[in-house]
Amino acid sequence: MRWQYASSRWTELVTMLIERHVRTNGVTMNNDLTFFTNEPEATLLDRFRTTLAHVQYFDVLVGYFRTSGFHLLYDAFEGIEKIRILVGLNIDRPSFEIIEDAREQNRLDFLSHKRTKDAIAKTVVREMEHSPDSYETELGVRKFIEFLQSGKLEIRAHPSQRIHAKVYIQRFPEAFMDYGRVITGSSNFSQSGLQGNYEFNVELKNRADVEFALAKFETLWGEAVDISETYVETVQRHTWLNDQIRPYDLYLKFLYEYFVEDINIDQDSDIYVPEGFLDLAYQRQAMASAKKILEAYGGVFLADVVGLGKTYIAAMLAQQLPGRKLVICPPVLKDYWRETFFEFGIGGAVVESMGKLDAIRQMDLSRFDYVFIDEAHRFRNEGTQGYTKLHEICWGRKVILVSATPLNNTIQDIFAQLKLFQLPRRSTIPGVRNLEAFFKKRTKRIKTAETEFGRGSPEYAQTVKAVAQEVREKVLKHVMVRRTRHEIVHFFAQDIEKRGLAFPEVAEPQRIVYRFDAEIERSFDTTLAKLRGFQYARYTPLLYLRRGLTPFEAQQQRNVGGFMKGILVKRLESSFYA
Repeated sequence: MRWQYASSRWTELVTMLIERHVRTNGVTMNNDLTFFTNEPEATLLDRFRTTLAHVQYFDVLVGYFRTSGFHLLYDAFEGIEKIRILVGLNIDRPSFEIIEDAREQNRLDFLSHKRTKDAIAKTVVREMEHSPDSYETELGVRKFIEFLQSGKLEIRAHPSQRIHAKVYIQRFPEAFMDYGRVITGSSNFSQSGLQGNYEFNVELKNRADVEFALAKFETLWGEAVDISETYVETVQRHTWLNDQIRPYDLYLKFLYEYFVEDINIDQDSDIYVPEGFLDLAYQRQAMASAKKILEAYGGVFLADVVGLGKTYIAAMLAQQLPGRKLVICPPVLKDYWRETFFEFGIGGAVVESMGKLDAIRQMDLSRFDYVFIDEAHRFRNEGTQGYTKLHEICWGRKVILVSATPLNNTIQDIFAQLKLFQLPRRSTIPGVRNLEAFFKKRTKRIKTAETEFGRGSPEYAQTVKAVAQEVREKVLKHVMVRRTRHEIVHFFAQDIEKRGLAFPEVAEPQRIVYRFDAEIERSFDTTLAKLRGFQYARYTPLLYLRRGLTPFEAQQQRNVGGFMKGILVKRLESSFYA
């Protein structure tokens, strides 16, 4: 139990050593062979390089040991017969309380030694994670392991969090003119302690000082835990200095680094969910993915299927984005977007109707950093004035496109919406530098299949399917967040179940046959006859032009008239009551 008083003992030791040396030698601050502050010409590293060339035994006691300092001195250690390093532990409070409890119950050796090794392993892993990925670092660590395995070096840790002393004891061979040296002060055994930080260290040369320090060191060394094997095993199995890493391990590491933001969403994002709203894991994950995409490509599609809460996901995303936001949505949804953003604590957002693009263009657009576009598929046709105005509004800003149906007719729908945040010929999407050429080539493939085989042919359907797959894999997977209900249930089952949620299962449609009496049947047939007889002139005005139409123009007009006829018939047959 002597280790409880280690800190006070070593404070007394350092004080006594310095006082004894001052009384004997009367040192002054001007003696650069006595004090080392890591200023030019007075670094502890330079002093060690000079004296270690003659040292037979080298003992180190430090509160913190960092392998980062070892590569600076390993060459100077080559000629030393034995090196011992004793480190204190800066363990966390819960671990310390466990050790204290074990001491009171006479279980100190087992538990404190185990905790000591565990703490050292964690420290080594943490150091390697933050160490430079350099030749010098690797060389120093491998030399350290080589010395450990040969027996030239031993390292132990004291199961006390109260040791903060920094003492370096050097003993020369018997034939040497001096017995040894003691350097003590503020420098830990690390790169910054040896040459980086401003430190204050003193070198004591009297044999009595060296023997006094050595005796204290031996006492603590006997109480300490050997961590040589722990160190070697940790480095070789749990750090990047690992010769046994398999391709599969690299693959897992790659996946972790790629998805680390999604994995740590709860820790990394401070999301406020208003009272009355469910904090759903799948929505948080969508927000994290959308944020990552937005930062990488300047825009993102929020395209979950209907009913998964895209507006709430957009509000969560807006919480995480600095700067002002502009929301453009259908007129009937303006109040809904305003209320949602207000409830989620998003201030300063401007919500405007799609029908007021001209008014938006008159605003000071430079104050907006982000543009949220609800039902973005309405701007899939870049040949319209509305699209041109929206493109102007989005220019230079990051764009969030909210739509469950980003593709309605052709893949050109996707291309038009992509151009709201991507340059068509200088895309940042990996592997698709020229979006214009990419979509033009695939549109041509579809048209060729239509010409050769016809729209209803299996060959045409196969071509459309293949093109859609390429668009998904090469473009959309980089810029779109889209999940189906089935995927939510499959991948977020635990959270969904915990919240007591379930998606309704839609029953198969059933055929219902109803019968008319004679009077209603006559009315029904008469109505259908009148609908067939209508000319639908207001929907086909070009058919009445004297100049005549091309076959294509005439067919377009007839298609519109037929469409309106179909709508009327569907209304008539929508129910028995209709």
